[in-house]
Amino acid sequence: MIQFLSLLFFLTQFLHPSHGDVGTASHYSPPYFPTECYGNDASQFPSSNFFGAAGDGIWDNGAACGRQYLVRCISASEPRTCIPDRTIQIKIVDYAPSVLSQPSASGTSVILSRTAYEAVANSSVNAINIEFQQV
Repeated sequence: MIQFLSLLFFLTQFLHPSHGDVGTASHYSPPYFPTECYGNDASQFPSSNFFGAAGDGIWDNGAACGRQYLVRCISASEPRTCIPDRTIQIKIVDYAPSVLSQPSASGTSVILSRTAYEAVANSSVNAINIEFQQV
């Protein structure tokens, strides 16, 4: 019984379930194109307007273009910023350093369209911590 409790303690204290990578996200507003991935093609944007620009960590020399990611807000500098239990799917359409409009914070893993950002967090905060996973 003591061994079982020791194992249970270890599992609850040191193993945390993770479904993807952890990073940061900011947001940007129009104009959204031309983009690094698709130029001026307006059909690149999903009808949900859930899209983003990849930061250096996921850009992969342009291979990130068109990739889909599940994104959820996990924390922010201000309490109650994240919308609880909300995960969205975004499409990468651009490269963060080349976006035309200034992102709300620089150096983030991904810059989300304003619509995508507001779906997972309060937009009054410039950057959030996210969990993201390629679909």
